Amino acid sequence: MAEALLGARGGATFTPASAGVVASRVHPLTIAVLAELGIDWSQASSKALAPMLEQDWDLVVTVCDEAVEACPYIPPPARVLHWSFDDPAAATGSEAERLAAFRRVRDEIATHVDALVEAETR
Repeated sequence: MAEALLGARGGATFTPASAGVVASRVHPLTIAVLAELGIDWSQASSKALAPMLEQDWDLVVTVCDEAVEACPYIPPPARVLHWSFDDPAAATGSEAERLAAFRRVRDEIATHVDALVEAETR
């Protein structure tokens, strides 16, 4: 979600990319809640972190506590931020309750993304 939101809200200032510790799939509820904001993420794919470690990054943001613990050391010049969000894929309950969890996390990420864009484009 962070990659999609930064791509949609960051303009040409950012070239976002995302990866998981292990590649899996883009959760269908992620696609659904992004679509509610007009972001088509239906063709996105999950990517593994390891190949991305070979690239130089200006900024690395981890978005869940498990990721920050599993994430390897990111060498300078990358600036590293950690944003702690619940993993909405771990939500249980009815479809409506799980969808609500995805919306909540999407909105929390959007707030952080908006603040980052504001800070970096001043």
